[in-house]
Amino acid sequence: MHDCEAGTPDPLPQDGAEFLSHLETQRRAAALTLDSYRRDLVRLQACIAERPLTQITSHDIRRYVGRLHAQGLGGRSLARVLSAWRGYFRWRVRHRGLALNPVDGVRPPKSPRTLPRALSPEQAQAMLDNAPEDVLETRDRAMFELFYSSGLRLSELAGLVLGGGLDLVEGVVTVMGKRARQRTVPVGSVALRALQAWLALRPQWDAAAGTPLFVTRTGSRMSPAAIRSRLVRWADRCGLGVHVHPHMLRHSFASHVLQSSGDLRAVQELLGHASIRSTQIYTHLDFEHLARVYDHAHPRAKRS
Repeated sequence: MHDCEAGTPDPLPQDGAEFLSHLETQRRAAALTLDSYRRDLVRLQACIAERPLTQITSHDIRRYVGRLHAQGLGGRSLARVLSAWRGYFRWRVRHRGLALNPVDGVRPPKSPRTLPRALSPEQAQAMLDNAPEDVLETRDRAMFELFYSSGLRLSELAGLVLGGGLDLVEGVVTVMGKRARQRTVPVGSVALRALQAWLALRPQWDAAAGTPLFVTRTGSRMSPAAIRSRLVRWADRCGLGVHVHPHMLRHSFASHVLQSSGDLRAVQELLGHASIRSTQIYTHLDFEHLARVYDHAHPRAKRS
């Protein structure tokens, strides 16, 4: 019996490479999304083994999901796996004449809903107020201020170039988000000053229009992994005491704007969410903040 493990010897299922190419060229899927789909399709091939795709039924898919669940995959991971499989079989229905999509109607097991972690306004201020000690830290502070100021995704920040996207005069940044959706968001005054400080120190030999805004000491583009690593280093240097990752700064941006404004639609536009449902998670964060304030301030709220 195959255990559905996505090991490296396992190939993609039939036409899997063409499906991934479709996602990349027609759906403008991001590189991380493509990597995730590839892993899940390899896992599908490991599950079905030698069986023809035309013979796979909803019962088989439920059995595969149960097997993956037994191997330790949680509800959220299985939901992602099913989404990838569903999209693949849907593509085969449309482009390869498959009669039915066996993943339709199959749902992952429920798992506890976890809220995204966000820094408190005081933690964000304490982390970002630390003065940089060298050129690289000046760059880092500019990156992290921009993350928090404008709620960018990691891929959006890493993709910024000189002469495009960032407008220091108008105080805005324009980025290309998921599914090639462009949005323009404000950049706060503190972030603008941090960016100006970085640009004043940035090496000029590779500063032609179109080159990356944030570069390494050798002039190459800062990779997402390098940005994550520098943020962890920065938070440790500041003695924050919590693990900070780029998406946490995006969560913090959304939570703090919502706490101050109460305008969920505005937060949706700033984050670039296609659906308000994606933004509603921050109403839970906002309520948690209000509940903490209530517990601390109301004389009859103290727990015994």
